[in-house]
Amino acid sequence: MRHRNKIKILDRKKAPRESLLNNLACQLILYEKITTTLAKAKVLRPRAEKLVTRAKQDTVANRRLILAKLPVKKAVKKLFEVIGPRYKERAGGYVRITKTGVRKGDGALMAVIEFV
Repeated sequence: MRHRNKIKILDRKKAPRESLLNNLACQLILYEKITTTLAKAKVLRPRAEKLVTRAKQDTVANRRLILAKLPVKKAVKKLFEVIGPRYKERAGGYVRITKTGVRKGDGALMAVIEFV
């Protein structure tokens, strides 16, 4: 039974799934708009929003926590210097998911995830 198991597995073990989501979050921060499957976008949204919420307050502790999640230091710098201050007054809902259709090869539902 799957009672109270809300995490989406994405057909991967824990370490590859964490790595995938950290890299997707990093790319979303660097490019501010990426195209991925709908399932990955839905799993990525809460992770990205939590990162932006942390980046709204530029403290050493928040920088270290985000550095542990994101593999690229350039993304951490952009998160604290550009994206965090941009959403300083916003209470939440920093990321938008837009469905774009199906992928030609395997019919997977595709989506664009971007900052509002």
